[in-house]
Amino acid sequence: METGNRLSALSLLLSAVFSQCVSQINPAQIDPLIYDEQLLWVSGAQGEVNTYRIPLLTFTSKGSLLAFSEGRKSKSSDLGAKFIAMRRSTDKGSTWSPTTFITDDDKNPDGLNLGSVVVDEEVGSVILVYSICFHQYHCSPASTMMMESLDDGLSWSAPKNLSVQLGVKAFAPGPGFGIQKRYKPAKGRLVVCGHGTLEGDGVFCILSDDHGKKWSYGAALKSIPYNQKKRAQDFNPDECQPVELTDGSIVINVRNQNNYHCKCRLVVRSTDGGMSLPVEGLYFDYTLVDPAVAAGALQKDGVIYFTNPANEQHRINLTLRWSVTDGKTWEEKAVQIWAGPSGYSCITSLNSGSAEDRKYIYVIYEKGHKDYIETVSFAKIHLFGGR
Repeated sequence: METGNRLSALSLLLSAVFSQCVSQINPAQIDPLIYDEQLLWVSGAQGEVNTYRIPLLTFTSKGSLLAFSEGRKSKSSDLGAKFIAMRRSTDKGSTWSPTTFITDDDKNPDGLNLGSVVVDEEVGSVILVYSICFHQYHCSPASTMMMESLDDGLSWSAPKNLSVQLGVKAFAPGPGFGIQKRYKPAKGRLVVCGHGTLEGDGVFCILSDDHGKKWSYGAALKSIPYNQKKRAQDFNPDECQPVELTDGSIVINVRNQNNYHCKCRLVVRSTDGGMSLPVEGLYFDYTLVDPAVAAGALQKDGVIYFTNPANEQHRINLTLRWSVTDGKTWEEKAVQIWAGPSGYSCITSLNSGSAEDRKYIYVIYEKGHKDYIETVSFAKIHLFGGR
């Protein structure tokens, strides 16, 4: 009996030590390799859709992979009527369901615009936030909308207008993903960040502390001059992607729309759960050259990953970079995902705690041969596959 207890205790000790070893990622071992890639949407391939754009990607709390995009009905422009298209995978992207249109703005001349997807791990829901009439073209006022799935993306609630809570200020979430804070302060809070219209632009975040039932505005980083038309090189922070660091702060990687100071990314940080974005914490990331585009960012196991078309002038050369210093510096090596035309991107990963899931990140992006709006592509990337 005593021997059995000792063996059991030893087994538990070895298991704990092994688990700790598995959970630690050696940054020097990171050497990403594109493990698999497939096209999810091809523009013009379906009669109801002219162009697929603005891809989003997330894992649900149950491990399903959800991909979203705008299905622009008659033209490639941001203006016009659209569907929200979705595909779902239950095997980590190996196979996908057929496309479903989970909402439709009918014939709205200033239709819906994606958008951010946020997973509430505490209740298992998936929330999609998007805008309607953002440009206020032949329609007014603008509205921030929300849809929710409580069954792993299989079905979705009717769109809910959040304007009663947020007002009618034009707010375009993301595009990308929102976060649920895992660390203090405000652990459990849902944070979705986006931008305003051209005149009243800037980075704005909306917050929910009750799993998406009620939302309010939090942090703001306003453009200069605010609520006025912009000129070249004005300060005009735009589309953005928040990530939470392990110290509980939120770092937001931002599109530098008018190339203020540089043709590179803006970075701003909130230390109070998304309530404020002090200008003292803002900096320009000269390593992340950018043609003014929505980019992907992700924090996984203490490493920040970033994707964008790494070119000052054109939307080409989709590149993956990584940082082991919370984005303060970037590793010299980078991985070219696609050399040709490439646009918006979004990154996700599965945080199951397993050694297998620690190996991979997943990228969805706009990809083409002559124009980046030709297709939406999905890439599975092995973080240690190049070694």
